[in-house]
Amino acid sequence: MASSNVHTFTDANFQAEVLSSAEPVLVDFWAEWCMPCKMLTPTIDAIASEFAGRLKVGKVDTDSNRDVSVQFGIQAIPTVLLFQNGQVKKKFVGLQSKGDFVAAVESVLKG
Repeated sequence: MASSNVHTFTDANFQAEVLSSAEPVLVDFWAEWCMPCKMLTPTIDAIASEFAGRLKVGKVDTDSNRDVSVQFGIQAIPTVLLFQNGQVKKKFVGLQSKGDFVAAVESVLKG
């Protein structure tokens, strides 16, 4: 992963890192073989840098972490979920523009 601001979420740490997080969390569900997922990586990295300290950003490899992927109904990748207080506030499926993510994040941060 390119950015030091992007965390790795797994079945084992998802509860603590995402659902119990005090700050909003943007989670990118992806897989190594998924070309659109790779195309989305620079956008996810940019958002992680731009919102560092106000938003936690991370990735879940759906091949290695099937439990959390099933729990949140991930049927297509990339899927990006925005969580606040353990709840999904916004769901993006497929490639999205940085502006779409930024608008959703800013909306959640404003409360």
